Amino acid sequence: MIEKTIADPVSRARQIQAALPEGGLFAEKAWRISPEPFPLDKGFVKQLEKLGPVFLKFQKACDTIYRRSRNGSLPGWIADYLDRGKPSSLIEMGMAGSLAEATPRVIRPDLILTEAGFTATELDSVPGGIGLTAWLEQIYSQTNPEANFVGGERGMFEGFASLFKEPRADILVSKESADYRPEMEWISHELEGDWQVHDAETYEVSDRDVYRFFELFDLPNIPSAASIGDAVAKGEIELISPFKPWLEEKLWSALFWSHPLKDVWRRELREGNWKRLQSIFPQSWVVDPADVPHHAVIPGLGIQHFSELKGFSQSERELVLKLSGFNERAWGSRSVTIGQDSSQEEWGKAVDEAVSSFDDAPFVLQRFHGGKLVEHPWLNPETGQIEIMEGRVRLCPYYFVEAAGKNVRLGGVLATICPADKKVLHGMSDAILVPCQIV
Repeated sequence: MIEKTIADPVSRARQIQAALPEGGLFAEKAWRISPEPFPLDKGFVKQLEKLGPVFLKFQKACDTIYRRSRNGSLPGWIADYLDRGKPSSLIEMGMAGSLAEATPRVIRPDLILTEAGFTATELDSVPGGIGLTAWLEQIYSQTNPEANFVGGERGMFEGFASLFKEPRADILVSKESADYRPEMEWISHELEGDWQVHDAETYEVSDRDVYRFFELFDLPNIPSAASIGDAVAKGEIELISPFKPWLEEKLWSALFWSHPLKDVWRRELREGNWKRLQSIFPQSWVVDPADVPHHAVIPGLGIQHFSELKGFSQSERELVLKLSGFNERAWGSRSVTIGQDSSQEEWGKAVDEAVSSFDDAPFVLQRFHGGKLVEHPWLNPETGQIEIMEGRVRLCPYYFVEAAGKNVRLGGVLATICPADKKVLHGMSDAILVPCQIV
């Protein structure tokens, strides 16, 4: 336990470094330590708090639109996009019994700070960083006792526990997600109640609710997956997040911008929420290789086929290509190609892959919004001195939907500050990771 005193910046950073749990919080991963939380002004935090219920409405609208497409009351091409590459057994599992109307209870958007505000590049319902952010808030509240943390000093703990009706659950972590097991083991020991981390591959169903920490493409490696789905469908246990692969697709950012669905979104979200999301979701497209009529072009791009993207100049390539989901390369920025950051040859190869993989692994194309530059202190372990890093920021607010399914709380915000020369903003060894405080 760190003594609650305000020390000089070097001492604070060293205290934080020394307080890391044995074995760390991410398997074999580290980050730059800063003595200071990342500052967010009160008005900005108010915006974030108001976005939680909006994102929940969006998730529910996505689920409704998908199910209506499946039953024929909306065009079938919607579900056709979202079902590509997925086994029918998984889709049927997600539609069964009490699962039918379930939606994720964890919502974590990736927000890129820009000169104009921020943009939400995607939403994650099985995110890493919950235990890490809880630890950061706990430790920084001791080294910076006057700081007012977003969500409160215990916000992440309270938020995670609120997902369940009782203070107990089994947390299933697969081998694919093993890098994040240390943070889930740490938070399970810190929470009040009975929380247990298990290997997903050897888990046997009991009467305990389940927190899923594995991607759905990993289900063939989880022998008890069918038993879990059956128990959930019968209402015997709850599963967070549900086996609904269509809700874990980045394609929704493109469907949100689809002109034929404009009135559907406005009706499901209501006008104010629809406009708010329009202001933060970057314009996006499903990379569908189908030809458009000779007298038409793809809206916003001025081309008739996505293969024409290969001819875009570097100044025209303020665009991002990435896999939509249900693929081992669809998370952790593994499939991301930023047009302006790529050579003509690299960009051409990425476009060819996106076009050719449509049948089994669709890609999404998004407008790229560059992050604004900020400065933040960090401890250089080689010099032992505090230095200032210029970088760009990804904010990850963690929203928790309480077990009753109505109230949404903002548990905390993790700031990842990446060096200015990095275009893809994610956790890396030369990034600063800190909790956010209200100033």
